[in-house]
Amino acid sequence: MLCEFRARLAEQDGAADRLLQMMLDRLRGAGLLRAGGRQRTDATHVLAAVRTLSRLELVGETLRAALEELAEAAPAWLSPLIEPEWAKRYGRRVEIGKLPGGKAAVTARAEEFGQDGQKILTAAWAADAPPHLRLLPQVEILRQVWVHHYYWDAHGLLRWRDGHALPPASLRFDSPYDTDAHYCVKRDTAWSGYRTHVTETCDEERPELVVHVATTISTVQDIELTDTIHDDLAERQLLPAEHVVDSGYVSPARIERARRVHGITLLGPVVADHSSQAKAHAGFDKAAFTIDWDNEQAICPRGATSVSWTELRMKGNTYLQARFAEADCRSCPDRTRCTSSATRPRSVAVLPRPLHEIQTRNRLDQQSEQWQGRYAIRAGIEATLSQNVRPHGLRRSRYRGLARTHIQHVLTAMACNVTRITDWIDATPRTRRRATHFRALCSATA
Repeated sequence: MLCEFRARLAEQDGAADRLLQMMLDRLRGAGLLRAGGRQRTDATHVLAAVRTLSRLELVGETLRAALEELAEAAPAWLSPLIEPEWAKRYGRRVEIGKLPGGKAAVTARAEEFGQDGQKILTAAWAADAPPHLRLLPQVEILRQVWVHHYYWDAHGLLRWRDGHALPPASLRFDSPYDTDAHYCVKRDTAWSGYRTHVTETCDEERPELVVHVATTISTVQDIELTDTIHDDLAERQLLPAEHVVDSGYVSPARIERARRVHGITLLGPVVADHSSQAKAHAGFDKAAFTIDWDNEQAICPRGATSVSWTELRMKGNTYLQARFAEADCRSCPDRTRCTSSATRPRSVAVLPRPLHEIQTRNRLDQQSEQWQGRYAIRAGIEATLSQNVRPHGLRRSRYRGLARTHIQHVLTAMACNVTRITDWIDATPRTRRRATHFRALCSATA
């Protein structure tokens, strides 16, 4: 019955979130939760409930899964296609260790799998094939995996793609059994699965409660969730006055939107200037230039004025680029402190004026002790993630698929809230550590 309940939640879009909303409405009615306070957000990686496969194992296992589905759906159609060695090759799950022969042996085995899979795909898309076979889930996954990992060469032969010629990780599958799971690397952590983003209240006079949970595929960056979290909290009438996050959720555009649309102070470190001049602490970085917005010019520390002002699009953002004259830069005595180019003049790209001012102001503010004191509360979200990872297994999905994994995360958050409310109501003081028998004896005899 629990399995059926989970399936119904997965079928209805937003059903799990409505469960959490019911809990939050009750807590708000009881005076344990309110809008307008402080909240904090952080994310953690989640491992998919599938086996970790190499690329070679992936294509072999994908073909095996398709053959299993076809053997059940159309055994009479599949039988004439089966080759004698397929029973040994695909009769059980594909596990391939280190092949003798190195890269050439891997390519040969992969192209062997590729030819077998292409035989099935060609037959399934033949004019006389039953149309419903093409709609089988594992057959469609087989087709997509073959597009990801193989190509046709100039001679019409199916070839194994080089690792550098693969589609982005956000498009590739890591397992034929969970196509929502994707490979991702963040700093020293590499995993295949998802990310979950947890938002909780952090007001001193009330319990710290989880008010929002978002589950995404692993390749979605944290900053893409900032606006979504704010919009969802606005719909639930639980917007904070101040939202404390790490640098992954912050950009000048996000800070401006949070204030303009929702009246939220988005508190987090704006990424520092990563230019070579800023890193050297000895050159002329962007902060050394004066921007004359009215005349659309930049003035360098030596007093030279830019001669062009153009709009650029970089990484989805709009920048304004001021370029200086070649004659001014060539004769400048500080050229080596300003640019590493031997011939080209210096150029400076800045955000539009409102965003540039936000960026400049925040970079200055976050160096102060006052700002760091306000921001220190963000560290508490690490305890929330730990509380849900260790006892409740938040970091490992129990189910396959994004929708079911999100249900797990929402129910985990609700269990966390129940625990915290119980601790808040219970007035019995608790010690952090259980006293040993010897220590208890010493206390009794003191």
